[in-house]
Amino acid sequence: LATISTSLLISFLLCKMMKVPTKTATLVGVGSSICGGSAIAATAPVIDADDEEIAQSISVIFLFNVIAALIFPTLGGLLGLSNEGFGLFAGTAINDTSSVTAAAQAWDGIHGSNTLDAAAIVKLTRTLAIIPITLVLAFIRTRNSKAEGKKVEFKKIFPMFILYFVLASVITTIATSAGVSADVFTPLKTLSKFFIVLAMSAVGLNTNIIKLIKTGGKPLALGFCCWIGITIASLSMQHVLGIW
Repeated sequence: LATISTSLLISFLLCKMMKVPTKTATLVGVGSSICGGSAIAATAPVIDADDEEIAQSISVIFLFNVIAALIFPTLGGLLGLSNEGFGLFAGTAINDTSSVTAAAQAWDGIHGSNTLDAAAIVKLTRTLAIIPITLVLAFIRTRNSKAEGKKVEFKKIFPMFILYFVLASVITTIATSAGVSADVFTPLKTLSKFFIVLAMSAVGLNTNIIKLIKTGGKPLALGFCCWIGITIASLSMQHVLGIW
């Protein structure tokens, strides 16, 4: 919660100070605080972001994902984090699940530990924040539209994926509790990854790369500040809790 709040607060403040486009700042803030590309993909239709805003935000998030996956295992060692501490650090301070997995596996390879499961659990718990945040954004958009005299109904922009997400979680929980092997759901997981890649490719094909590079300075600075803020918040909470 601390890292999520930190990223959203930083994106809100810098959006005003640096005059970053509101939708881009929102996507970068949500992507940094929750779950990288997945959070951006879920939030974009709710705030009616266009393809260039989505592509710009995803590019910023993925850049810091790669950097984090490369340097965090070494950084954790230099800071003297325990295996438990690094699992929490990776799960709370790295944006995307795939990068959390990469960093945790690198740490385990260096230290001969097993932090991957802990890091993944922390990250997936953090991902649940997509639900309340998208609902709040949908409500804000509806309210602002009414104030401007536009007709935007909440039910039309309601993020339906939330219902599907909850339904899939319930089905998986019931099935595994009844003794159904998790391998049964592997094809569906593979298919979901394929659809995400397909959607991101479609966004990329509709993106003006030259314009993206020319206008990317401020979003990049915003993403960097969010990333640093989350990292500091994660380590600070561990220090307060006596883990580090």
